[in-house]
Amino acid sequence: MPELPEVEALAAFLRENAVGHVLARADLAAVQAIKTFDPPLSALGGLEITGAGRHGKFLDLDVSGLHLVVHLARAGWLHWRENLPTAPPKPGKGPLALRVHLDDGNGFDLTEQGTRKGLAVYVVRSPAEVPGIARLGPDALQIDREDFARLMAGRSGQLKGALTDQTLVSGIGNAYSDEILHAARLSPFKMADKLTEDELVRLFDAVRATLTDALQRQAGQRAATMKGEKRSGLQVHARTGLPCPVCGDTVREVSFADTSLQYCPTCQTGGKPLADRRMSKLLR
Repeated sequence: MPELPEVEALAAFLRENAVGHVLARADLAAVQAIKTFDPPLSALGGLEITGAGRHGKFLDLDVSGLHLVVHLARAGWLHWRENLPTAPPKPGKGPLALRVHLDDGNGFDLTEQGTRKGLAVYVVRSPAEVPGIARLGPDALQIDREDFARLMAGRSGQLKGALTDQTLVSGIGNAYSDEILHAARLSPFKMADKLTEDELVRLFDAVRATLTDALQRQAGQRAATMKGEKRSGLQVHARTGLPCPVCGDTVREVSFADTSLQYCPTCQTGGKPLADRRMSKLLR
């Protein structure tokens, strides 16, 4: 799933390549992707793109005061296209969800792989009209240490869930939460409201350092190379069975119904493996 660094990088890419151009046309290829009807998607045609930004993991294209807001979900992505075909795409064919044409013949496709569809497109007058944006907690790169500590102290659940709860702190998903917890040397199953002062400092610093480093690595990347750049910087996420680059221990995995997490026992859990699946307790 694209998270804060990738969505911010996509916004920067669009600021460089799309802002200042007129949005000539938007072709919907997957009817289930559009979540709003007023204003209609066609209202964007003929308007200048005046900005591109991010709210948590939502991408926001400002089109002369209207907003084309996209959540890429798990398997969505933005593909920049030069010399787009003028013929409208056939609905329901392949991974294409939305095609946006600009006045110079270029544009971008929003696609989603797989059979589980979650990519969402909104056309709104204000980003706050998008329910997911209205519920967002403070941005993970903008919250200060004191507010972060207060939010963690008020959360009774495990750290993994706290970091990925967009209503608590926005922008962090499955991959970077694994990376943050590894950098902070904390178990994903540790309770958020049981952190010591030292652990809170380590966690906050790891959030800042992990996301900032990912943003710096994405700087200047084209949309086509961002996914590979993300994978190349991961220490534990999606590296089950490989050696931890910090200590050499084997990276382990805990699987759930529709997701998983990765961690290093030596770095994070005192060398003890975590119980797999829903037990969510450290083996003793």
